[in-house]
Amino acid sequence: MSTKIMNSKPNYWPIILAFVFILGAFFGRRMSVSNFSDSSILNMGVSQKSTVNDMINYIEQEYVDTLDRQDLVDKTVGLMLQELDPHSYYISSKDLTSVNEPLHGNFEGIGIEFSIQKDTIMVISPITGGPSEQVGLQSGDRIVEVNDTVIVGTDLTNKRVMQLLRGAKGTQVKLGVQRKNQKKLLDFIITRDAIPINSVDVSFMLNDSVGYIKLSRFSRTTYQEFMAHSAELLQGGMTKMVLDLRNNGGGYLDQAIKLADEFLGDGKLVVFTKGKARPRKTYSATSSGVLEQTKINILIDEGTASASEIISGAVQDNDRGIILGRRSYGKGLVQEQSTWPDGSAIRLTIARYFTPSGRSIQTPYEEGSEAYHLSQYNRLGKIETEIDSSLFPDSLKFYTSTGRVVYGGGGIYPDVFVPFDTTNRTDYFIDLLYNGVIRQFSLEHVDEHRDDFLDFYPDAGRFQKEFVVDYALLKKLYAFAEEKEIVLNKKQANISTALISDYLKANIGRYLYGSEGFYKVFNKKDKLIEKAIRL
Repeated sequence: MSTKIMNSKPNYWPIILAFVFILGAFFGRRMSVSNFSDSSILNMGVSQKSTVNDMINYIEQEYVDTLDRQDLVDKTVGLMLQELDPHSYYISSKDLTSVNEPLHGNFEGIGIEFSIQKDTIMVISPITGGPSEQVGLQSGDRIVEVNDTVIVGTDLTNKRVMQLLRGAKGTQVKLGVQRKNQKKLLDFIITRDAIPINSVDVSFMLNDSVGYIKLSRFSRTTYQEFMAHSAELLQGGMTKMVLDLRNNGGGYLDQAIKLADEFLGDGKLVVFTKGKARPRKTYSATSSGVLEQTKINILIDEGTASASEIISGAVQDNDRGIILGRRSYGKGLVQEQSTWPDGSAIRLTIARYFTPSGRSIQTPYEEGSEAYHLSQYNRLGKIETEIDSSLFPDSLKFYTSTGRVVYGGGGIYPDVFVPFDTTNRTDYFIDLLYNGVIRQFSLEHVDEHRDDFLDFYPDAGRFQKEFVVDYALLKKLYAFAEEKEIVLNKKQANISTALISDYLKANIGRYLYGSEGFYKVFNKKDKLIEKAIRL
């Protein structure tokens, strides 16, 4: 006989029991072949291990439906790690490669940036130096066959395209390509290779003395890339740098430390870490920095996290430069990845990192991971204001090397606050932007007029200075939007005309000249960059 009990409070016993069952199976499978050492697990009593295994066997034998044991393990271990803190998590074996690619700094494939247009793969641009560029693939080409199989109109998705085109280095793929003004398909046999995922999106001179570097992540190649771009800017006359870390979610700790070393003098503290099982470890700058005499301003926002916050905190606490923008994300936890014999992995928080003044900038997460992530998400929709120092207790006030007050408690607070610019941002503009209409229209417009654009504007600098979005082009955009079921709101369109024109021009620039074309246009209207240059 069974009894059902209704209770207004959540019943956590099924989850707890699932943790016990699956944890036994999970570690039982791994401990016999892993070099991992944990006495609390290895010394588990025989009766405990027997009970857990008996329970797992019983569930598999008697449960009403067939269970996928591995899927159950994956989900349960993932949930368990999420309960520890917001940044410890489990990676299944099938996902590990794709998760690691941005950090490793490369993947293996044919090397193109593509977009799916009307059920066809359109080449936006071949990656410089990659196998597609070497065999002659061009921007605007359409891939209609892969290994003699027609793929047009087959409900293509980005995932399927990557499955078709990616593959192990040294393997070959045959493409049938349709090119404008060519009556026959062009055949290309491409040998796949390692394709770089760049950390530096773009770098160029903002004026005669100020260089600009946009850094998107901290992968294994970040420091090497950063130094190469810095060298070019120094040769171009750079004496001041604007380092843009907005929306940089971080990555490898060692890359952030090496990069910070280039700005800081010998012996200056960069960061220190410590955890229960990890004694304090201090990282200090050496005397080898080539940018120690270069003035530095750093741009941050709510998407700036982890390794990006290490750089920002080190520069701020050592009074080495000015931090501008909005409060950063607040991720002050250090993860270590451990790979298991079945190809899965966990990224476990093993320490906290602290800025030179002693700040732990991790946003509190005592209410649980779900509430933590929700609070971070909600922050993105709010316009934060200047810091009210009276709201900070003494425990959250720290001091830089010259005695300036800086604040802990979650994220890096900028020295110069620049709010998110909502001027002229109407609902109609947001619909055009976030439904991808401006991007899609720009791509199709460039595809139709690429040769004319490149004849008139041979480089991104000339395009930025001379090309103007006129009303005729805006009318075409609005008509294109109508086809996508976004009805023209004339009043809002007039209010947002300047914004729409800027985004349209920047996206056209991207599809003509890559990231440089986008940022050279976009940065001209960026109030945060204007402020950084003035400072």
